[in-house]
Amino acid sequence: MSLIVQKFGGSSVADAEKIKNVARRIIKAREAGHQVVVVVSAMGDTTDDLIKMAYQVNEFPNKRELDVLVSTGELVSSSLLTMAIQGMGFPAISLSGAQAGIVTDEAFRQARIKKVESQRVVNELAKGHIVIVAGFQGVTEDMDVTTLGRGASDLSAVALAADLKAERCERYTDVDGIYTTDPRLLPEARKLKDISYDEMLEMVTYGFKAIQPRAVELAELYSVPLLVSSSFHETPGTLIHKEVSMEIRNKVRGIAHDLDVAKITLVGVPDHPGIAAEIFVPLAEAGISVDTIVQNASVKNITDLTFTVARSQVDAAMNVVEPIAKKINAQKCIGDTKWGKVSIIGTGMQNAPGYAARMFDTLSKANVNIQLITTSEIRITCIIEESKVKEAVRALHKAFELDKEN
Repeated sequence: MSLIVQKFGGSSVADAEKIKNVARRIIKAREAGHQVVVVVSAMGDTTDDLIKMAYQVNEFPNKRELDVLVSTGELVSSSLLTMAIQGMGFPAISLSGAQAGIVTDEAFRQARIKKVESQRVVNELAKGHIVIVAGFQGVTEDMDVTTLGRGASDLSAVALAADLKAERCERYTDVDGIYTTDPRLLPEARKLKDISYDEMLEMVTYGFKAIQPRAVELAELYSVPLLVSSSFHETPGTLIHKEVSMEIRNKVRGIAHDLDVAKITLVGVPDHPGIAAEIFVPLAEAGISVDTIVQNASVKNITDLTFTVARSQVDAAMNVVEPIAKKINAQKCIGDTKWGKVSIIGTGMQNAPGYAARMFDTLSKANVNIQLITTSEIRITCIIEESKVKEAVRALHKAFELDKEN
C-alpha cells in the first residue's frame, strides 16, 4: 500500500460543506489503496483574524504567545476534518505539529524545521488511521509551540512526505495547476502538465504565488514529487518534479510578474571598498530583504547604487539607508513604489543564446522601458513601470509562444 501526503489550503476548508468535500476527496484516495496523511491550513481568514485580535489587546504582542495563538487555527480545521471523515465511516485521528514530530528552532513566527520525528504518524497509519496533521506549526526541543511563516503548511506537508518517504505530496487549493502565467492576468495562459523544481522555484520567488518557496526547495532536496491540483474540481493538475521531458528543455516555460516592488537609489555614492557593506549589512540586520542590486560605473570615484525591496518594507529601508547616506556623504537617497517586475523562466535558457535579445526586443516593441535587469541561469527579470506590467506579460507570452502546446 503506497503512502501519499495531501495538503489542503485555507480556502479548501473554509466552511463545513467544504470540509466535508475535502473529507470525501481523502476517502477516495484511501479507497484507491493508499495510506493517507493530510496536512491542513486554518479555515479561511482565521490566521489574519487571530493576529488582528492579538494587536487589539496588545500593541506589541510577544512572538512566543503569537505563535501559540495562531497555531490554534490549524488545530480547529484538523479536528473538524477528522470528525467529518469519522462521520463518513472511516478511522481518522488529528495530530498537532508537535504530535506529528515536527521539531524546529526557536525563531518564533518564522521557525525553521530541524528534524521530523514521525514515529507517531507511522504508528497511527499502522492502526489503519487516516492521519490529519495541523500544518504551519512545530515545537522546539523545550516544547514551545512555533510557527513556520505564512503559507508554511506547504512546508509541513513536504517535510512529512520526505520523512515518511511518501510516493508524492499532493497540494490541493483553489487553482487547478501551474500555468504559463497568471490566468487572472492573461486568460490565454496555458496549464502545464509538469515543471521542474528549478523552474517552479524561480516562478514562485519572482511573483507566482502558487506554492511556498521553502516547500519547493525542500521537495527538490529530498526528491519529493509535488502535485498541484484543485480542491473543487476533478481535473489533472501539474506535477513538480526533478526533470521535465527533453523535448521542452529548449523553451521558456513561464512568465512571472510581481507588483510588490519598490526602488531605492543612492545618488553620488563615494566608490571605495566597504561602502556596499555599510549599506547592506544594516539592512540585513533590520530584517529587510533586498532583491535586485545595480551599481553604475564609477566616474571620478562617484557612483549611483540602486536596489529593490518589497513595498511593505520601503519605509523601513529608507529609515535605515537615509542616515547611512549622510554618513558616507552620498548626494541624496530616493525611494519610490511605482515599479513591478516581469520574468521569463525556463531551463532552456541555459547555454542557449537569443532569449535575452528576444525579451528586450519584445519589450521595446511594446513600448516598455527597462529600468533594471537581473538574471540567473534559467531566468531573466526586468524591473519596469507598474503600469506596464500587464502589457509586458501579454507581449512576452505571445513572443515565446506560451499559448501553444509543447
